Amino acid sequence: MTTPPRERFNQAYETHTAPWVIGEPQPAVIALERTGRIRGRVLDAGCGLGEHTIMLAGLGYDVLGIDYAPSAVEQARENAAAKGVAARFGVADATDLPADGGYDTVLDSALFHVFGDDDRPRYVASLHGALTPGGYAHVLALSDAGRGFGPEVSEAQVRAAFADGWELEALDTVTYRGVVTPTVADGVGLEVGTVVDEPAWLARARRL
Repeated sequence: MTTPPRERFNQAYETHTAPWVIGEPQPAVIALERTGRIRGRVLDAGCGLGEHTIMLAGLGYDVLGIDYAPSAVEQARENAAAKGVAARFGVADATDLPADGGYDTVLDSALFHVFGDDDRPRYVASLHGALTPGGYAHVLALSDAGRGFGPEVSEAQVRAAFADGWELEALDTVTYRGVVTPTVADGVGLEVGTVVDEPAWLARARRL
C-alpha cells in the first residue's frame, strides 16, 4: 500500500464523498475524553471537518486541528463558526510537524492507517517530535479484521510503529464509525448512506 495523494482527500471533502465524515465525533474519541485520557495542549492530527477539535475546544481544551487537505480545514472552520465554537485549525503536513515537544496529547482519528509502509515511520517520528516527553498519542485506526471500508492495519503494524522511543501502554479493539458512500459501497456490500461500525484499533502510546 502507498499513501494516497493529498488531491484525493481534498476531492473527497470538496465533493462530500468522504466515508469517514459522520457529522459528529467518533464514539471511541468521546470515551477517551470522558475517561480523562486527553490532557494539556492537544493536537488533532488529520482533523478532517473538525468534529473532534470542535468538541474539545467547546469543552475548554487548548486544541489545534490540522489537516493536509485545504478543503477540509476550510469546512472545519465553517463548522466551528456554525456551532459558535472558537476552534483553531490550520493546513499542515502531519509527517513534518515542528519537533518542539509542544503538545501533551496527539489525537489521531483515522490518519495513521492511510500511510503506506514507507511513510508511516516518518509520520510516527513526526508525532514523537511534536509531543513533550511523557506525552501521549491516541491512535484510532481501522483494523485488518474489517471488510475493506478503508485502509486497514494489523496489530503487528501498530506495535512495530510504536516500538522505538515509545511505550505502547494499550492497544484495544474498538470500532470506527463511518458512512457508506459510492466509493466503498461495492466493497462492503451495503447501500449508500448506511452507518457502519467497523473493527478498529485504539492505541495509547507514551513518548519516552
